[in-house]
Amino acid sequence: MDHSFLSAFALLLLVLDPFGNLPIFISVLQGVPPENRRRVALREVVIAFLVLLAFMLGGGTFLNLMRLSERSLEVAGGVILLIIAMRMIFTDDGGIYADDSGREPFIFPLAVPLLAGPSAMATVLLLASRQPERLMSWIGALTLAMAVSGVVLLAADRIRRLLGASMVSAIEKLMGLLLTAVAVEMILAGLKRYFFESG
Repeated sequence: MDHSFLSAFALLLLVLDPFGNLPIFISVLQGVPPENRRRVALREVVIAFLVLLAFMLGGGTFLNLMRLSERSLEVAGGVILLIIAMRMIFTDDGGIYADDSGREPFIFPLAVPLLAGPSAMATVLLLASRQPERLMSWIGALTLAMAVSGVVLLAADRIRRLLGASMVSAIEKLMGLLLTAVAVEMILAGLKRYFFESG
Protein backbone atom coordinates (compact mmCIF):
# COMPACT_ATOMS: atom_id res chain seq x y z
CA MET A 1 0.00 0.00 0.00
CA ASP A 2 1.39 3.39 -1.04
CA HIS A 3 1.21 6.29 1.39
CA SER A 4 0.73 10.01 0.96
CA PHE A 5 2.32 12.61 3.24
CA LEU A 6 -0.88 12.89 5.32
CA SER A 7 -1.41 9.14 5.62
CA ALA A 8 2.24 8.66 6.62
CA PHE A 9 1.90 11.45 9.21
CA ALA A 10 -1.26 9.85 10.64
CA LEU A 11 0.37 6.43 10.72
CA LEU A 12 3.47 7.74 12.51
CA LEU A 13 1.36 9.67 15.02
CA LEU A 14 -0.61 6.51 15.84
CA VAL A 15 2.60 4.51 16.26
CA LEU A 16 4.24 7.17 18.45
CA ASP A 17 1.02 7.27 20.51
CA PRO A 18 1.81 10.36 22.64
CA PHE A 19 -1.44 10.18 24.63
CA GLY A 20 -0.89 6.51 25.41
CA ASN A 21 2.65 7.31 26.53
CA LEU A 22 1.56 10.04 28.95
CA PRO A 23 1.24 7.76 32.02
CA ILE A 24 4.77 6.42 31.55
CA PHE A 25 6.20 9.89 30.91
CA ILE A 26 4.54 11.20 34.06
CA SER A 27 5.75 8.23 36.10
CA VAL A 28 9.36 8.48 34.92
CA LEU A 29 9.54 12.26 35.35
CA GLN A 30 8.18 12.16 38.91
CA GLY A 31 11.72 11.82 40.24
CA VAL A 32 12.94 14.82 38.23
CA PRO A 33 12.75 18.31 39.80
CA PRO A 34 9.77 20.22 38.35
CA GLU A 35 11.97 22.98 36.93
CA ASN A 36 13.93 20.41 34.87
CA ARG A 37 11.05 18.32 33.51
CA ARG A 38 10.37 20.35 30.37
CA ARG A 39 14.06 20.36 29.45
CA VAL A 40 14.34 16.59 29.99
CA ALA A 41 11.16 15.88 28.01
CA LEU A 42 12.30 18.09 25.10
CA ARG A 43 15.74 16.44 25.08
CA GLU A 44 14.26 12.94 25.00
CA VAL A 45 11.89 13.86 22.15
CA VAL A 46 14.82 15.23 20.11
CA ILE A 47 16.88 12.08 20.78
CA ALA A 48 13.97 9.87 19.73
CA PHE A 49 13.57 11.89 16.52
CA LEU A 50 17.28 11.51 15.70
CA VAL A 51 17.15 7.76 16.36
CA LEU A 52 14.14 7.30 14.07
CA LEU A 53 15.66 9.53 11.41
CA ALA A 54 18.87 7.50 11.48
CA PHE A 55 16.88 4.29 11.24
CA MET A 56 14.85 5.69 8.33
CA LEU A 57 18.01 6.64 6.45
CA GLY A 58 20.19 3.64 7.28
CA GLY A 59 17.91 0.93 8.66
CA GLY A 60 17.68 -0.99 5.41
CA THR A 61 21.46 -1.13 5.08
CA PHE A 62 21.77 -2.33 8.69
CA LEU A 63 19.19 -5.08 8.19
CA ASN A 64 20.93 -6.24 5.01
CA LEU A 65 24.28 -6.20 6.78
CA MET A 66 22.91 -8.31 9.65
CA ARG A 67 20.93 -10.50 7.21
CA LEU A 68 17.67 -9.64 8.96
CA SER A 69 14.29 -9.40 7.25
CA GLU A 70 11.39 -7.02 7.82
CA ARG A 71 9.42 -10.07 9.00
CA SER A 72 11.88 -10.74 11.83
CA LEU A 73 11.76 -7.06 12.81
CA GLU A 74 7.97 -7.25 12.97
CA VAL A 75 7.97 -10.35 15.19
CA ALA A 76 10.73 -9.03 17.47
CA GLY A 77 8.96 -5.69 17.83
CA GLY A 78 5.71 -7.46 18.71
CA VAL A 79 7.38 -9.56 21.41
CA ILE A 80 8.97 -6.49 23.02
CA LEU A 81 5.70 -4.56 22.90
CA LEU A 82 3.90 -7.52 24.46
CA ILE A 83 6.33 -7.60 27.39
CA ILE A 84 5.92 -3.84 27.92
CA ALA A 85 2.12 -4.14 27.71
CA MET A 86 2.00 -6.93 30.29
CA ARG A 87 4.08 -4.88 32.70
CA MET A 88 1.83 -1.87 32.16
CA ILE A 89 -1.24 -3.94 33.08
CA PHE A 90 0.12 -5.76 36.13
CA THR A 91 2.43 -3.17 37.75
CA ASP A 92 0.90 -1.08 40.54
CA ASP A 93 3.94 0.80 41.86
CA GLY A 94 3.58 3.96 39.84
CA GLY A 95 4.58 2.80 36.41
CA ILE A 96 6.68 0.16 34.71
CA TYR A 97 9.72 2.45 34.59
CA ALA A 98 9.30 4.17 37.93
CA ASP A 99 12.62 5.23 39.44
CA ASP A 100 12.91 6.54 43.00
CA SER A 101 16.59 7.45 42.68
CA GLY A 102 15.83 10.97 41.49
CA ARG A 103 18.17 10.62 38.51
CA GLU A 104 17.24 12.19 35.21
CA PRO A 105 16.31 9.66 32.52
CA PHE A 106 18.70 9.77 29.57
CA ILE A 107 17.73 7.95 26.35
CA PHE A 108 16.20 4.99 28.26
CA PRO A 109 13.28 4.62 28.72
CA LEU A 110 11.71 7.80 27.30
CA ALA A 111 13.51 8.28 23.98
CA VAL A 112 14.13 4.54 23.48
CA PRO A 113 12.03 2.42 23.59
CA LEU A 114 9.02 4.56 24.50
CA LEU A 115 9.04 6.90 21.49
CA ALA A 116 11.64 5.35 19.21
CA GLY A 117 10.50 1.80 19.90
CA PRO A 118 10.45 -1.28 17.68
CA SER A 119 7.09 -0.45 16.12
CA ALA A 120 8.18 3.09 15.23
CA MET A 121 11.49 1.80 13.86
CA ALA A 122 9.68 -0.78 11.76
CA THR A 123 7.26 1.85 10.45
CA VAL A 124 9.91 4.34 9.31
CA LEU A 125 11.94 1.50 7.81
CA LEU A 126 8.97 0.19 5.84
CA LEU A 127 8.07 3.68 4.59
CA ALA A 128 11.61 4.31 3.37
CA SER A 129 12.07 0.87 1.80
CA ARG A 130 8.73 0.72 -0.04
CA GLN A 131 8.82 4.26 -1.49
CA PRO A 132 12.44 5.45 -1.33
CA GLU A 133 11.82 8.11 -3.97
CA ARG A 134 9.63 9.99 -1.44
CA LEU A 135 12.18 10.00 1.36
CA MET A 136 11.94 13.77 1.93
CA SER A 137 8.16 13.43 2.40
CA TRP A 138 8.68 10.72 5.00
CA ILE A 139 11.25 12.85 6.84
CA GLY A 140 8.73 15.72 6.86
CA ALA A 141 5.95 13.45 8.14
CA LEU A 142 8.23 12.11 10.87
CA THR A 143 9.24 15.63 11.90
CA LEU A 144 5.62 16.79 12.13
CA ALA A 145 4.46 13.68 14.02
CA MET A 146 7.32 14.00 16.51
CA ALA A 147 6.57 17.71 16.99
CA VAL A 148 2.94 16.93 17.84
CA SER A 149 4.08 14.19 20.22
CA GLY A 150 6.49 16.59 21.87
CA VAL A 151 3.79 19.20 22.47
CA VAL A 152 1.51 16.59 24.06
CA LEU A 153 4.25 15.16 26.28
CA LEU A 154 5.48 18.59 27.38
CA ALA A 155 1.99 19.13 28.81
CA ALA A 156 2.20 15.91 30.86
CA ASP A 157 2.19 17.64 34.26
CA ARG A 158 -0.81 19.79 33.37
CA ILE A 159 -2.73 16.76 32.12
CA ARG A 160 -1.84 14.86 35.30
CA ARG A 161 -3.23 17.65 37.47
CA LEU A 162 -6.37 17.80 35.34
CA LEU A 163 -7.07 14.05 35.38
CA GLY A 164 -5.63 12.96 38.74
CA ALA A 165 -3.29 10.09 39.60
CA SER A 166 -5.99 7.40 39.68
CA MET A 167 -7.24 8.31 36.21
CA VAL A 168 -3.69 8.32 34.85
CA SER A 169 -3.17 4.83 36.31
CA ALA A 170 -6.42 3.64 34.74
CA ILE A 171 -5.35 5.06 31.36
CA GLU A 172 -2.03 3.26 31.65
CA LYS A 173 -3.76 -0.09 32.18
CA LEU A 174 -6.22 0.56 29.37
CA MET A 175 -3.38 1.42 27.01
CA GLY A 176 -1.65 -1.76 28.18
CA LEU A 177 -4.65 -3.76 27.03
CA LEU A 178 -4.71 -2.01 23.66
CA LEU A 179 -0.96 -2.40 23.29
CA THR A 180 -1.31 -6.13 23.94
CA ALA A 181 -3.63 -6.41 20.95
CA VAL A 182 -1.25 -4.36 18.78
CA ALA A 183 1.69 -6.54 19.84
CA VAL A 184 -0.15 -9.78 19.05
CA GLU A 185 -1.21 -8.36 15.68
CA MET A 186 2.42 -7.49 14.87
CA ILE A 187 3.59 -10.99 15.78
CA LEU A 188 0.84 -12.66 13.73
CA ALA A 189 1.51 -10.37 10.75
CA GLY A 190 5.21 -11.20 10.85
CA LEU A 191 4.54 -14.93 11.09
CA LYS A 192 1.99 -14.76 8.28
CA ARG A 193 4.45 -13.00 6.00
CA TYR A 194 7.14 -15.54 6.88
CA PHE A 195 5.05 -18.66 6.25
CA PHE A 196 2.81 -17.50 3.40
CA GLU A 197 4.64 -14.68 1.59
CA SER A 198 8.29 -15.71 1.77
CA GLY A 199 9.58 -17.08 -1.42
